[in-house]
Amino acid sequence: MILKVYTSLLLLFLVNSVWTRTMRQVYDDLGLDHWSYYTSECPQECFCPPSFPNALYCDNKGLKEIPPIPARIWYLYLQNNQIETLSEEPFVNATHLRWINLNKNKITNSGIESGVLSKMKRLLYLFLEDNELEEVPAPLPVGLEQLRLARNKISRIPEGVFSHLENLTMLDLHQNSLLDSALQSDTFQGLNNLMQLNIAKNSLKKMPLSIPANTLQLFLDNNSIEVIPENYFSAIPKVTFLRLNYNKLSDDGIPPNGFNVSSILDLQLSHNQLTKIPPINAHLEHLHLDHNKIKSVNGTQICPVSIALEEDYGYYGNIPRLRYLRLDGNEIQPPIPLDIMICFRLLQAVVI
Repeated sequence: MILKVYTSLLLLFLVNSVWTRTMRQVYDDLGLDHWSYYTSECPQECFCPPSFPNALYCDNKGLKEIPPIPARIWYLYLQNNQIETLSEEPFVNATHLRWINLNKNKITNSGIESGVLSKMKRLLYLFLEDNELEEVPAPLPVGLEQLRLARNKISRIPEGVFSHLENLTMLDLHQNSLLDSALQSDTFQGLNNLMQLNIAKNSLKKMPLSIPANTLQLFLDNNSIEVIPENYFSAIPKVTFLRLNYNKLSDDGIPPNGFNVSSILDLQLSHNQLTKIPPINAHLEHLHLDHNKIKSVNGTQICPVSIALEEDYGYYGNIPRLRYLRLDGNEIQPPIPLDIMICFRLLQAVVI
């Protein structure tokens, strides 16, 4: 009986070994065929991985021109080259492009052939960071979901350039040369589904006009903004993350309830000129006020609800939700006032 079992196991092992070798040989043969097929279509300067047949890697190749793009390509990587022009010819067959990364090249507006971008009907993601653009390129593909134009020389936004981009959820214009005059009341018209707008590191002195109503994240760090207009955030009732670090905001530049907005969960006002903590909403969870000119903190004054009422309701009431408070780089001396801890019972970290 034992001999029969061993014999059966040996037979099963041999069969499995033969089957494994056969299947491996078939797989290897298929791999070679696929490799040959994709290599024949692949531009000589680029890499076409058989495991990712819809991608074309032409990054870090020292290219000055874009090679012909095969029809099957969805994802095109051209970053870190010396490309100066964007013409229609290389994209004649590439009608399925979803993603183009052209970061860190030398593309100028005059180097972009008229209409070349708008003809990419299926394009969803366009990355043109670290180039030499002086204005937002136009016209753009109507189906775009993300447009990244950081670290260019953009000082002008053509009229109506965003008017048909209803699917755009993210617009990144940080570290350019935008002045207040570049942002008109209709500049962002049409961006009905925008969720993130980044205009940090520009030359703004005022809060931008007519931010799309659905914006969740607004980044305005490293500008020269001095004033928050009255009821500014009522026009963007969904804003959740607000960054205004490294500006010129003072106490006089903030309305009495300028930041008392229930939608804001993360408020960053570091490196400004505030001498006191502005009124906040009970829903706020993260507050950054480091490196201002604040000398003291009074928990009773800054508490968004009455401490007496809070004690009555306990954890079952509408207690403030603040979990993180940063106050270092001011003129505040420890220890942390007790009334701060009484008010903000959910605090997990205080930096002072």
